[in-house]
Formats: sequence, C-alpha cells, structure tokens
Amino acid sequence: MQISPEKTRIGFIGLGVMGHSMAGHILDSGYALCVHTRTRARADGLVKKGAVWMDSVRKLAANSDVIISIVGYPQDVAQIYLDADGILENAATGSVAIDMTTSDPALARKLAAQSREKGIQVLDAPVSGGDLGARNATLSIMVGGEEPVFTDMLPLFQVMGKNIVYQGPAGSGQHTKMANQIAIAAGMIGVCEALAYAKKAGLDPDTVLSSIGQGAAGSWSLNNLGPRMLKSDFAPGFYVKHFIKDMTIAADSARDLGLDTPGLTLAKTLYERLVDNGCENDGTQALFKLF
Repeated sequence: MQISPEKTRIGFIGLGVMGHSMAGHILDSGYALCVHTRTRARADGLVKKGAVWMDSVRKLAANSDVIISIVGYPQDVAQIYLDADGILENAATGSVAIDMTTSDPALARKLAAQSREKGIQVLDAPVSGGDLGARNATLSIMVGGEEPVFTDMLPLFQVMGKNIVYQGPAGSGQHTKMANQIAIAAGMIGVCEALAYAKKAGLDPDTVLSSIGQGAAGSWSLNNLGPRMLKSDFAPGFYVKHFIKDMTIAADSARDLGLDTPGLTLAKTLYERLVDNGCENDGTQALFKLF
C-alpha cells in the first residue's frame, strides 16, 4: 500500500498521554484522521482541529485504510483486534493495522497470523520516548512484521518518530521493547540511588546532574527524569501502573526464554511498593519517593 496524506485515511485508537500527541502529528501532516478512545472528551481537541470522531472500533476500522492503536494492556489489544466488533472482523481487505501498544510478543504473533487470513496486515510497533518524545515527534519506534509493509508505512512512522528500526518478523518489535524496558527498569534504580546519594552527601543535586549526565553515567532517564525527581514533579509521562505491566510481560517472556533477570525483578518489586502506597498513576520517576 502506497500511502500519502492526499489518499490515505488513518484511524487512531487510544488518546492517552502519548496517543493524543501522536494522533495530532498525523492530523497536522494532512492525513484524514478518525479517532476513537474510551473517554470521548479526550478527542475534543483533535476533533476541533478536523479529526472525525467514531463511536466504535467497528466504524473506525471500516472507514480507515491504516488503523493505529496504542492502548493500555494486552487484554485491551486483544479486545479491539479480535472481538466481533474489532479490527480484524471489520477492516477492509488490503488495509494495515499497526499496534503501537507495549504488549505481549506472543499476542503480536497471533494477531499477525490471524490478520493474514482476513487479507489484512498487522505490524507490532511499540514506542519509547515517553510524553516528551510523543509531543516532539522524536519517538523511537521498534517494528515487527512483514518488511515490505514496514517500508510502505515508513512515511507514517516518520511523522511520529525519529529512530525507526525494522526488527524482524511479527513479535520482534515487542521483544525489542521488552529489552528496552529491562534496561530502563534497572537503570531507574541507579538514577534514584545516585541522586539520593548526592543529596545525602550534602551536594547540590542539580549541579551533580550537570556533571554526571554528560559523562559515562549519562542516560535518557537521568537527564530527562532526574530533574523531575529533584523538583518532586511526579506527573506521568509514563504511568507507574503501565510500567509494571511492561515489566510483568518482560519477566514472563524472559522466563519463557530461560533467562534470569535479577535487575528487572528488583525494579518490579520496588515499583509494586509504589502502587501499594497509592502511586500507580504517578510517572515512573516517582520511584525516587522510595529513596
């Protein structure tokens, strides 16, 4: 499928912290856009700018050439794709669906297999970069599925992200995102411990950040979330509850692969303590509260 703003209708499902910005970039690029999300009010800003509201997944799928989804949990993905009113039963033959939710690699493979029976192509294309990456259209996008379909969809990915990499067959995008989340999980512990140490030693932590953020210890989490930690800004760029979901998928996948992941296990335990303290809707930088 050759896509262009002039002839390709895009459907977007899920207008949360990241999805709203991603859909906005698509609309701003000139594509005809229809949207659906559980909470109708989240679509108001996009509708005012020209998007068309669809009150069901069924209608959105039937009226779109390319359908993008970014929802909360694997069970939400399964519902919007596999239900009788879902994407696979209602999208037209020859259409493409792109699931950008961080979800289960096994589910991604299942969706790809079942979609082919319907004459539809599905890519798994989870993203990294948080709310900032979504707002600035600088997301990293990790894509699994048929490579020719990835190539066709590349202009659309480029509207939302900068680092866009084809990873391999169906499920490969999700496996790559699991590797990403494992690295972040253990790294967040290090960021929190480092900043807590700086404060305990009587240093100015902002000044410490200016040094260590530019050296070998530098990371996206340290440089972007570290300042938020120091300001006690725990607003969600990515929810604690969703990070725990990701870590659970990663731990399950690692176990299936026969891999021990002690760093991931520790991080998941600490984040679960945050949830026990009522912080499930905070951003992932709220881990600093424990330190």
